[in-house]
Amino acid sequence: MSSPSDIHNQTSWSIPPGRSTVKRAWSAPPRWLHLYDEFITKNAHQVAQIESTLRSLTYIIPGRFRDAEIASESIHSGVQLLSLYHDRLLARGATAVSSKLSQVAAAVPSVGSPHSRYTRYWTLKSALYRRVAYVLQIVNYVQLLCEMSAKRRGDEKARWRVVVLLEAIKALCKLLLLKITKSRPLVTPVLPEREPIPEQGQDDEEEAELRALEQESGDANDHPRVSKKAVGPNGEWTMPRTGMSLPVLPAPGDTSGYLLSRVLTADDIKPATNLLNRLQGSAHMAEVLHILAPLVFAIALARSKEKRKAWAPWLLGVGVELAARQLRDRGLRTTPLEREEWSRRGWAMGWWTMRGAFYEHVTKGLVTGVTRRMPNLIAGILEDYEYLWENYYFSTAP
Repeated sequence: MSSPSDIHNQTSWSIPPGRSTVKRAWSAPPRWLHLYDEFITKNAHQVAQIESTLRSLTYIIPGRFRDAEIASESIHSGVQLLSLYHDRLLARGATAVSSKLSQVAAAVPSVGSPHSRYTRYWTLKSALYRRVAYVLQIVNYVQLLCEMSAKRRGDEKARWRVVVLLEAIKALCKLLLLKITKSRPLVTPVLPEREPIPEQGQDDEEEAELRALEQESGDANDHPRVSKKAVGPNGEWTMPRTGMSLPVLPAPGDTSGYLLSRVLTADDIKPATNLLNRLQGSAHMAEVLHILAPLVFAIALARSKEKRKAWAPWLLGVGVELAARQLRDRGLRTTPLEREEWSRRGWAMGWWTMRGAFYEHVTKGLVTGVTRRMPNLIAGILEDYEYLWENYYFSTAP
């Protein structure tokens, strides 16, 4: 039988190894995560190709085996969520690279697209905007998978509760973003799109070529060595003494195009908040109706007894969307970003032809007729997707 002193000695010797093991276990994930982040940042182009390949794979999986749609959507949602994390890493890496290359004013200021400038501004300025935007983006990526999981259990009521709940979350997020941006129209997507990071391999090749030329000319000792840090992502050279950048000279036959690419427009120097006009009166009501239209359609469809054939839910949803378009102030379409967003919403109206009673009574017959005239391979793919269009609400969500 062990004495109290022996028990005390055993306890005193066993606690430190346990604590060190727990500490190593907790410290390992951040260390591995840091290595993963570094790998993604250094191999941005390869990662984008892998993501694109996986997305393409999900387009041909449906209908190939039992529960293939769930497997396909699980892969697609996982890739989208992983891409969202990669976007954050690459945006951080792009910011670091651009800050190093822009310590001194360059010959021409670097400007991004209006969408990237606007969304980046609000993402950096407002932490609430950033959180709400990520929630909205995540819901958009997993909504169809959640509906499939609810439908697989065999309870239609539970499935439609999930659909209405997800549409309510999306509407709430959009209304919050409308409030945060001080009544400015929403843009799609609400987060900045991925920007490519300059490849380090290009700089290494340019440095090797410069060294080879120096050795051939015999002037290696007379000229300072050009480091890869002095060469920018677009080939411009940063002078070591003054820090000023010399842009790459244009091709002999492209002088006009080169000069036009260096011209800044009024939208390029406009503050990010002025890229979209503030909504007031009927225009603000139109934006609210546009946000609520999918939720109204989902609630009406969930309460309908004949969900695939009843015209009332479809007419109600389309009516709310058309009312929003009629209330919009056409004078607000004055900036490129506004015109781009209004155009995108106009094309998105086409998704209503794939939903509810309109699809069941009109579009389905057209799709069937086209399928019969197509080759077997294309017809099989259309038939697989026709199953998704007929049985899942979010498969045709814009």
